[in-house]
Amino acid sequence: MHPIYRLLKPHMRYTMKINALARQFLINSEGIIESTFTAGKHSMEITCAAYRDWWRFDLEGLPADLMRRGIAIPDPTQVHGLRLVIEGYPYATDGLLVWSAIERLVQPYVHYYYPSASVLHSDTELQAWYMELINSGHADLHHASWWPKLSTPHDLASILTTIIWLTSAYHAALNNGQYPFGGYVPTRPPHIRKLPPQEH
Repeated sequence: MHPIYRLLKPHMRYTMKINALARQFLINSEGIIESTFTAGKHSMEITCAAYRDWWRFDLEGLPADLMRRGIAIPDPTQVHGLRLVIEGYPYATDGLLVWSAIERLVQPYVHYYYPSASVLHSDTELQAWYMELINSGHADLHHASWWPKLSTPHDLASILTTIIWLTSAYHAALNNGQYPFGGYVPTRPPHIRKLPPQEH
């Protein structure tokens, strides 16, 4: 079993199945999002435009994302190399603790199996996996210059840290509160398209 597969498996265990179901029922044409969100049939079109103009793998790691959104500014004197502009912002403060834990897991693991750049370059399976991630997984963006290089063990650790962050803590932060919020109609009144019923 490839060591990177072994590292990623517990973090991505059900991701492929969940994503397939989402494409089939959630984000498809006339699916749950288009039939329940306020923007209706334009919901996915708006989402696709945001993805096209906003999403960049190199900015999906938590520290880079916080800086991109103006929640943090670079500060090399701080633990994570950034200072939060909004102190006590739970997503950022707790998220940075989780991000650091992922880094502490990934970095020594990667350096154990890839002690040098030459060992990493000689792993053709790993190199092919990364090229597939870019060229097939994001075919519309494969030409972008911002894709991280996979040249050193540090590069690999950074890429894997971002992937684990996205498939675990980030995904949970975005999705775990959706039903309690979205399932209660008064929290999304723009979707109420008719007047409340009246008793006669």
